[in-house]
Amino acid sequence: MKFNVDRSLLLKALGRVQGIIEKRSNMPILSMVLLQAFGSELQLSATDLEIAYRQTMSANVDEEGSVATHGRKLFEILRESVSETIEISSMENNWIRISDGSARFNLAGLPAEEYPAQIEPSDVDLIDVEASILSDMITKTIYAVTLEEAGFKLSGIYTEKLPESPGSVLRMVGTDGHRLSLVDKVIDGLDKLELTGGVMIPKKGMNEINRLASEGGKISFGFKQNNCVVKKDGAVIVIRLLDTKFPDYRAVIPKSPQHKFTVDRVFLLQAMKKMLILSSERYKAVKITLADGILDLHSTNPDLGEAEERIEVEYNDEPLELAFNARYFIDVLQNMESEEVELGFVDNSKPCVIRGEADEGFLGLIMPMRI
Repeated sequence: MKFNVDRSLLLKALGRVQGIIEKRSNMPILSMVLLQAFGSELQLSATDLEIAYRQTMSANVDEEGSVATHGRKLFEILRESVSETIEISSMENNWIRISDGSARFNLAGLPAEEYPAQIEPSDVDLIDVEASILSDMITKTIYAVTLEEAGFKLSGIYTEKLPESPGSVLRMVGTDGHRLSLVDKVIDGLDKLELTGGVMIPKKGMNEINRLASEGGKISFGFKQNNCVVKKDGAVIVIRLLDTKFPDYRAVIPKSPQHKFTVDRVFLLQAMKKMLILSSERYKAVKITLADGILDLHSTNPDLGEAEERIEVEYNDEPLELAFNARYFIDVLQNMESEEVELGFVDNSKPCVIRGEADEGFLGLIMPMRI
């Protein structure tokens, strides 16, 4: 195997797979990428057995061949080079030689035959969507997905077509049981997708889709055979869906909160960050008191001290006293774009609902803590 390839193209592809390749796996080959040179193309593949990535790019191939090599180290070598082109050639015992004209590296590898096979579902119905729309939906839901190992049912983003819509609204929902984020977007051609009953896309897979979508342009995606398939600019990602039933999230969303008020988003975000300064794993609640046009925030940590801030708001309903995790408020507010946000409450035992005009179709929900 011997080929020359544009360094920036290969570096970009390697950068995309750094979140996929396993860094601490009991299978060393999962920390590697598969390089296959044939015709006038180089194909790079990576997998962790749940997510498969493949990127095809043009290359000057002198000798066809394939080999598996260290994905992280190859990325670091190319990142430090300033050459426009890179030459990679195979050596004995599955080693490869990497040269940029001035520097040369010899890198160990494994036979291509040992690399896990990647199977892409055939005849997948794909729809094209603006990458910025998909990225916005993922960004506004992924922070709420559980980080706990035991929370398998909640370890992904639930994705569905709204049954009450004419087939053009895509919904994503993320939750960890203490908070929930939901976003709806109108997507043209959505009726072509197989989304009966909704699907669960794992958090790691969503991160990879977002990595691709954050580059802008158009992105294609579809579902088939328990897989989500995503394509963009010669790259293909195949993600195995989670085999689990998402809980009835609609049951926890208040139909119409009786108590509402609006507040400057940045001002409230800064106030919540102040409340977090003295918090700890044991003392992480911020007490919210609403009365006579004043939103009072108060946090206490017996080991450190206490913090308080008062914000004037247009609120003249019955007084309310609740407690929430300040970090959850911060996560919602810093992922919104609205200048002002609306906070809605039912009573001190029901969740707080957060919306904003500039964040159309978005809803953030935070469950209260015991005071």
